[in-house]
Amino acid sequence: MDMFPHRLKSLRKNSELTQEGLGKLIDVSKVSISGYENGNRSPDTETLKKLADTFNVSIDFLLGRTDNPDGVVNIHFDGGKGLHVEDEDEEAYLREQLAQYRKMKERMRKRLEEDRK
Repeated sequence: MDMFPHRLKSLRKNSELTQEGLGKLIDVSKVSISGYENGNRSPDTETLKKLADTFNVSIDFLLGRTDNPDGVVNIHFDGGKGLHVEDEDEEAYLREQLAQYRKMKERMRKRLEEDRK
């Protein structure tokens, strides 16, 4: 499910802004805002930045990648609980470390198989 239209509309209404008012704040038309909220249109990167700044939330929150407006990203491991990370750099680091761990684990599995032969 695309969370962006729902999140945008909710943030706009909670801020007591009309579509026209929000459009003026971020320099797009009311028609664009309506399209974003209906899911018929997607904002460009610059507009996403303006929306995030206007509502003081992260782009990840707007896009539904996290439920935390501050942008904490959840990484869910197979069957495990979510691990909360502070930012994209931490997320990238953890993903890299997990990939290295999996490679090491596979090498160890192969060595054990060879030793059993």
